[in-house]
Amino acid sequence: MLILTALLAGLVFGIGLIISGMANPAKVLGFLDISGSWDPSLAFVMAGAIAVGALAFALARRRSASLLGVPIKLPAGREIDRRLVTGSALFGIGWGIAGFCPGPALVSLGTGSHKAMLFVAAMLAGMAIFELLERRNR
Repeated sequence: MLILTALLAGLVFGIGLIISGMANPAKVLGFLDISGSWDPSLAFVMAGAIAVGALAFALARRRSASLLGVPIKLPAGREIDRRLVTGSALFGIGWGIAGFCPGPALVSLGTGSHKAMLFVAAMLAGMAIFELLERRNR
């Protein structure tokens, strides 16, 4: 049941990305182009996601388990440290260069986009490098 629920949630998320146009890197880059022909539609998508997420987290704080009986483990850390800022900056730079973040890139793989394939390959390589460095530092 958990796998089916995860699949359904991912499918709904992917469809939402396609409908909102967020799987299209040109749309994202249009949002980031504040000095050119700025496209504010991503701001509305983000605002909607923040509202839904805030409601979901407020409800989750009141529960110890999900509706499927899985324990809810909310993040405990609230510290803003060098690693968080560096990771956020790298994410933003990659997002600005490619017009993709992980979710939309995975959705775009389904279209056969070469740009999405390159992005996902680079993302996986970056994740592997991070994991190797983390293991080395332990």
